[in-house]
Amino acid sequence: MEDSKCKICRRSGIKLFLKGERCFSQKCAMVKRPYPPGKKGKRRRSPLSEYGKELREKQKLRNLYGLGERQFKKYVREVLGKRRKVTDVSALLIKILESRLDNVVFRLGFASSRGQAKQMVSHSYFLVNGKSLDIPSYQAKKGDIIALKSTKAQKAIFKNLKNIIKKYKTPGWLELDAQKLEGKIIGQPSLEEVAPPVEITAIFEFYSR
Repeated sequence: MEDSKCKICRRSGIKLFLKGERCFSQKCAMVKRPYPPGKKGKRRRSPLSEYGKELREKQKLRNLYGLGERQFKKYVREVLGKRRKVTDVSALLIKILESRLDNVVFRLGFASSRGQAKQMVSHSYFLVNGKSLDIPSYQAKKGDIIALKSTKAQKAIFKNLKNIIKKYKTPGWLELDAQKLEGKIIGQPSLEEVAPPVEITAIFEFYSR
């Protein structure tokens, strides 16, 4: 039976890499069936209305970061409330999403997917500036040091982590110490570097209706 996460990607029409390393396999549903899920003969994509396009873009970005509708809407509303004070609201939204602790853990290579990263953070696998933190939505900032707890590093899931992340390239706003299993935020995530496969302005239009 097809995984629900695979169906999300097929509906979106792009790979959102919701299952981490398994998304690179030739067994990936998007490779085998690059069309929307549904019964045979009903898979052809119908032209979308403007509302449909906006909804699709909203769902793509929300699913990409593994957020519920309430949390995602809160972020968008927060950004829209600042549009008179900032020059680029799209960049601000991406900055907020990328700065979530679960996303930082994912970007540092400690987890193979954002879903796995969220679970790890929720189960107190990491220290932020030396203190245990189990809030995936925590907004990490420049100077923060995120480290895997030594007690958690002994778990089987992290058996080859040091070797894996030695070859891992982090985004420019992060610095990774593979030996210490810790990372530091040395800058701010940018829209240009993240380059999400989404039309962000359509998302703002969706919530402005």
